[in-house]
Amino acid sequence: MIEVKELCKNYAEVAALSGVSFAIRPGEIIGLLGPNGAGKTTLMKIITGFLHPSSGTARVGGFDVLTETEKVQELIGYLPENAPIYPELTVQSYLKMIAELRRIPEAEQRARIGEAVTAVGLMERLVTPIGALSKGYRQRVGLAQAILHRPRLLILDEPTNGLDPTQIVEVRRLIRTLSKSSTVMVSTHILSEVEATCDRALILIQGELKADAKLSEMAATPQALLTVAKSGQAEAIRTALAGMPGVTRVDMDERADAVMFRVRGDGDGLALCPAIFKLAKTQDWPLWELRHETRTLEAVFNELTSTVGGGR
Repeated sequence: MIEVKELCKNYAEVAALSGVSFAIRPGEIIGLLGPNGAGKTTLMKIITGFLHPSSGTARVGGFDVLTETEKVQELIGYLPENAPIYPELTVQSYLKMIAELRRIPEAEQRARIGEAVTAVGLMERLVTPIGALSKGYRQRVGLAQAILHRPRLLILDEPTNGLDPTQIVEVRRLIRTLSKSSTVMVSTHILSEVEATCDRALILIQGELKADAKLSEMAATPQALLTVAKSGQAEAIRTALAGMPGVTRVDMDERADAVMFRVRGDGDGLALCPAIFKLAKTQDWPLWELRHETRTLEAVFNELTSTVGGGR
């Protein structure tokens, strides 16, 4: 759906994007993460055809954003951080205007508007002036205009910014629903938003793509954690664990009534767990807990930002 190759964008001597490359398949929900000034908005503006790159290429649905901009924009529904709404218009009249701008045939407009407002839960607000709506409902109006033309790609910039917890949950649910018919890219600096709605994350830092992986892959570590009751077997258990195939290191932490072993392997720590369990059962260890150690997205993000000194 999106193919970006060696994308660069410079503002005078400042590099907003530096050699960014990635590909997004149809139907994915992608989280675009990064500190303020990392280049997220610049990247979205290039993908949507509002900004030209300094070098590199970007294609959406097979169309080049530079030479086939209008075709690209026909495929995209875009909700910027500040939704483009007119408070004096009613929801219905605003969406009618958007339908005209999107060149939706008049014979289809009523059905398209009905489809959009049903999807975002605005049926009871059609004749309400947008200025009289709560912020959560105004955000729904922004989503409705973004999906009115049935886009193949939906780009949402900070879709839950300023919403209360209940509204945030509603928008997350909407994003999941909309992903059934569109590829979705969600740009945010709120890590919990990505964990709650996305399947995969792209992390931009100082204009460079520092991570691109499924959330499950980012969370994976090469370590398994084993906890046993304290019984005088600690050294023997550590020796047995260290001798397992694929184990590269075993750290031991003795506590008042238990001993915890952090077992590091040369691959995914999840693969170690069955073998450790089998060994524990064979040796009759007083097993309390055995689990794969995982990292939160926050831990991954903090590790990357600390490595490069944060974003601009």
